[in-house]
Amino acid sequence: MVSLDDAVIARIKKGEHHFEVLVDPYGAADIIEGKETDIMEILAIDAVFTDAKKGTHAPEEELKEDFDTTEILEIAKHIIMNGDIQLTTEQRQKMQQNKKKRVIDTIVRNAMDPQTKTPHPRQRIERAMEEAGIHIDPFKPVSEQVKTTVNAIRALIPLSMDRVKISVKIPAQHVGKAYGVVRGLGSLDQEEWQSDGSWVGIIKLPAGMQNEFYDRLNEVTKGNVSTKILK
Repeated sequence: MVSLDDAVIARIKKGEHHFEVLVDPYGAADIIEGKETDIMEILAIDAVFTDAKKGTHAPEEELKEDFDTTEILEIAKHIIMNGDIQLTTEQRQKMQQNKKKRVIDTIVRNAMDPQTKTPHPRQRIERAMEEAGIHIDPFKPVSEQVKTTVNAIRALIPLSMDRVKISVKIPAQHVGKAYGVVRGLGSLDQEEWQSDGSWVGIIKLPAGMQNEFYDRLNEVTKGNVSTKILK
């Protein structure tokens, strides 16, 4: 369980009744994201309150009436998923920064300029988000905020979330190391082993991963590899 010093109040109102639980805000965010999390580990106290600061416990009959159960963990999860979580200014800023980084990482990894078929630099995505006035919610899932952000910044920069296909030919002497790189960074569309021991294939990967893909291949093959983006 989280300590009381690190916990914040998650609250919900149902009809005339008010319910609160004390939770770790970061653990609560993980639950909202859909991550496998032990509810007990993020609670400061295994209890539901009507006023957590005063330590006033919610009556069992009210829990039963409003949640159809008196099971604390089930009720706590419902409050986290559907209620409001009270953060300190420092906590909110930290969680927003972390969530913003994850949103940007996801866009950079998966997006490209559809005109040039090349990835967008991270700084370009950040500037477009600032210009579009994107607000990051510390509790909304990353996937949801990626969609909102992409829709907003498309008016400012050409952006596509498509995957790209790249044909690759690896000489026989480099197949051992390079084949693992290819399989590790994308999905194979097709492949063929040549009579001279070389390998040719078509790899599909997120558009924003192109530079990483080329860098890794060039590193293990000393630049002795052939690649081509397919339309």
